[in-house]
Amino acid sequence: MAGVGALSLVLTACGSDSGNGSDNGSDTGSDVDTSGFTNEECGDGTSSADTFKVGGILPLTGNLSYLGPPEIAGVGLAVSDINEAGGVGDADACHQILDSGDSTDMSISTASAGTMVSSKPSVVVGAASSSVTLNFVDTITDNKIVQISPANTAVDLSGYSPFYFRTAPPDGIQGNALGNLVATDGHEKLAFLVFNDTYGVGLRNAVQEAFEGAGGKVVYGGKGDGNEFPAGQTTFSAEVTAALNTNPDAIVILAFDETKTIIPELANAGWDMSKTYYSDGNTADYSEDLEEGTLEGAQGTIPGADPDQGFKDRLVGWYDFAEGDTLRDFAYGAESYDAVILAALAAVKGGDTKPTTIQKNLAAVSGATDGEECSTYADCVALLDEGKEIRYAGPSGIGPINEKNDPSSAFIGIFTYNAENKNELTGTVEGKS
Repeated sequence: MAGVGALSLVLTACGSDSGNGSDNGSDTGSDVDTSGFTNEECGDGTSSADTFKVGGILPLTGNLSYLGPPEIAGVGLAVSDINEAGGVGDADACHQILDSGDSTDMSISTASAGTMVSSKPSVVVGAASSSVTLNFVDTITDNKIVQISPANTAVDLSGYSPFYFRTAPPDGIQGNALGNLVATDGHEKLAFLVFNDTYGVGLRNAVQEAFEGAGGKVVYGGKGDGNEFPAGQTTFSAEVTAALNTNPDAIVILAFDETKTIIPELANAGWDMSKTYYSDGNTADYSEDLEEGTLEGAQGTIPGADPDQGFKDRLVGWYDFAEGDTLRDFAYGAESYDAVILAALAAVKGGDTKPTTIQKNLAAVSGATDGEECSTYADCVALLDEGKEIRYAGPSGIGPINEKNDPSSAFIGIFTYNAENKNELTGTVEGKS
């Protein structure tokens, strides 16, 4: 794909070993032993000077709040595992989670970022939304605090700052996967319904490039057409009518919570909903939002490997232990977990819990220095104690961090909706940039 570098995509085995096959909307139960879990919230006066202090600016409210629970579970479980393994050197680990809100009210993330800087963390995990991150990333990174997003995919964030990293792949990889998925399904004319957001527009451009590269034509909502709608819009009859008037074969919807209003508009207009496609911002469980059968056969993509059932069960167990609630979504839980573990290993390698130390060593522990592979925090620490270089291979399945502080490779899950409007994993694509 031109403009994305040497990007290779390999279709791997379909399905999931979990039985439910989904990173979202799963009712996974768990009999995990929770006796070793801890919920270490940071106390007053803690700082990166003597504590591995994990801050989180995550969506507790807003149109991405469904991502909050799995991301919180990922952070909390990682902190628990770190402490169970003896901490970070002589320091204990703790977490402090604040609200990111969403792009319709940036004052929430602005306030959280200011509070976070004052609390002097070792690392900040978040935000989920790329637009929200762009609102506060300078506040974090200009203070030389490491920020790692488990879910940002906007291409504008690649190489943004020496202190900004992510464990989710940039949209060049997801866009290539989604655009080629639409093309290989036999569609020749594509319409976009996309919101005017850094994430939405950037992903649209990548999908369009891949689709057109495969010989397709974009007939509505493409780059430069000016048909994007503002985030938070609540009525879409005009956009739906305009898109359908161009006689597309397929429609890609790139939005967040607005999707719940767009879908009924399309269905009421008589559109075949199996010819709609979604991305990580809206490939969610709609079983409680839509009439049964509405989305049957529709497809979407979510960056990230499908974690094994043991890891999912541990996320469920920790969330029940710490929050007293059942975790039903898993999107970006593994990426959140790996963000914390990578930061902790960088601190171990560098010898202290300060963010500048973590920044200098994070790429190395991810495998950028061709180290020995290890898959748990405890095993990786043991290798570091022996003076060895390591390559942490966690549940997210990402490759080593590259020179732009992005994963050098990552998996994209392909999901198909069943008759209950639940998304089930039906394939996996690995992208390398």
